[in-house]
Amino acid sequence: MADGVNERALIRKIAWRTLPLILLSYFVAVMDRGNISFAAATMNADLGFSETIYGFGASAFFIGYSLFEVPSNILLARFGPRVWLARIMLTWGGISVLTAFVHTPLQFYAARFALGVAEAGFYPGVIYYLSSWFPGEHRAWAVSRFYIALPLATIVMGLVAAPLLALHGWLGLQGWQWLLVMEGLPSVLLALVLIAALPDRPEGAKWLSNDERQWLDRTLSREATVAHAASPSLLRALANPFVLLLGATNALNFLAINAIVFSAPKLLAVSTGLAPAGVGRIIAAAGAAMIVSMLLASRVTGQSVSRTIATIAGLMAIAAAGLALAWATGTAAGTILGIIVFFAASQTAGMLPLAVLSRLIPATDRAAGLAMANTIAQAGAFLGPITWGVLADVTGSYQLGMALLVPVMLAASGVALIVRMRSLRPL
Repeated sequence: MADGVNERALIRKIAWRTLPLILLSYFVAVMDRGNISFAAATMNADLGFSETIYGFGASAFFIGYSLFEVPSNILLARFGPRVWLARIMLTWGGISVLTAFVHTPLQFYAARFALGVAEAGFYPGVIYYLSSWFPGEHRAWAVSRFYIALPLATIVMGLVAAPLLALHGWLGLQGWQWLLVMEGLPSVLLALVLIAALPDRPEGAKWLSNDERQWLDRTLSREATVAHAASPSLLRALANPFVLLLGATNALNFLAINAIVFSAPKLLAVSTGLAPAGVGRIIAAAGAAMIVSMLLASRVTGQSVSRTIATIAGLMAIAAAGLALAWATGTAAGTILGIIVFFAASQTAGMLPLAVLSRLIPATDRAAGLAMANTIAQAGAFLGPITWGVLADVTGSYQLGMALLVPVMLAASGVALIVRMRSLRPL
């Protein structure tokens, strides 16, 4: 109880009013971004795409995403999260559906680039949105709750991909086309729900009492003062060392994640000999492992910035161990276990850097700083699929690519430790 306000009850109230819609929005975002990985095997065969063509198409998403990340987040701060997040969802849903009708590599590249432009700013925009509702010590917890959408989407994709692919030939469409259409339409519908139901800012929330609203305003303002808030400065936000270092941490992490994730169904099929339904169950199991990992991580992070960054470094080292296991054993069981460990640890680590960053930079610089850090991260996200595809075409297997990702994840862990040491220095 603080100043007549029950803090825990208030945080629960805010969570129930904001997080379900944010979680559902991120759920469909992950579906629209990643469904191409399940479509890849039959799509590539139907359209004659090589691993390199597919890898560049998967990576093209992150070019558009990176170029428009900072402008999108600045516009979100200007127009309000509710309107801008709904706009993002409406456009990415439509483009995801249209991707089902590409025929050439150039059309594929253009569709993926456009999808990246449409989604640009969504994730850092959500972090910015949560930072205006949740005080710093509760922010990692809030992020972990909405980030659960990622493993949930992974589970659902793993379970529904095979039935959707089995619609091959229905109404003249291939199975992979049905997969893209059916998983893209919910974004368009959810955009309408978002603009009608998502509470924008605390000052306009009628379900908060005056005492609760004032306590929240004082707490968030006090954090801004501690973070040395000053007049807004785009250049200061973009040059902040925490922005650059945490962006680099996730760039290395996302390089490895996106190298694997966009080829995971095919990689597992080659390694295990399983049909799409069996591969889907493995992907679903990886999603379940991610949920457990994220919930555990949220219990040991939060109040301490140092502890949160140490958790990031440890998770990235565990992810490296998972990749090493999958690469070194070369067996079906080793590959399955290694990939599950890798996904659980790396994806959990990936949810934390922006939550920490929101506590290390001034509130006035937060929108631009969060977007810039995520833009840096997308550079790694872009390099992962295209490099993986080229290596697969040149060597005829995924082994070399997997081996090279082990030191990448260890480097990510090392950069996180540098951030931790810097955060402990007196300001």
